[in-house]
Amino acid sequence: MSFFNVSVFVEATITLVVIMDPPGTVPVFLSLTGRKPPAIRARAARQSVLVSLLVISLFAVAGQAILTYLGIGIPALQGAGGLLLLLIALDLLTGRGSTSPEVVEDVNVALVPLGTPLLAGPGAIAATIVFVREAAGHFGSYVALAVAIVVVHLFIYLCMRYSGLVIRVIRESGIVLLAKIAGLLLAAIAVELIANSVRGFVAGG
Repeated sequence: MSFFNVSVFVEATITLVVIMDPPGTVPVFLSLTGRKPPAIRARAARQSVLVSLLVISLFAVAGQAILTYLGIGIPALQGAGGLLLLLIALDLLTGRGSTSPEVVEDVNVALVPLGTPLLAGPGAIAATIVFVREAAGHFGSYVALAVAIVVVHLFIYLCMRYSGLVIRVIRESGIVLLAKIAGLLLAAIAVELIANSVRGFVAGG
């Protein structure tokens, strides 16, 4: 019996990196935390990665059972995630999110949208559930998948933790521009998730 399936590790790591897009989270992270002190920015990076890791791990262990029990399909997850991201994108584009109290904003940044659904979104959750299905009781595959999830989240943390280097270059005006770009990108991701949700419901119907 193999204690570590290298092919599963490589496939899962590449798939999750592509879906979760660690470098792509930097603009959104900076648009939401760029004006914060470095200590708060580091805490937001740490908390959001821990939230994402917790959510992904939960769905890896009991995702299929949870979805079956609640009668929720992947298209429903995609639709909900898309709508949530769209609301955040509109806040970034219109600047309404900047009027929130600092404490509330800090909590929201770590949990929503960074921790979920941006990192632990429908795509990452669905991919994790699929990999668990394919593992089908093979211990080495389970270990490889677990290591892959941890490695990807470590990569995400490093990208966000050291994103402060970008702030020194782009300054305040760059952060404002970055917020608009991040809002546009989030809106595009949200529309794609909603479209995939609709296609999933149509195909399932």
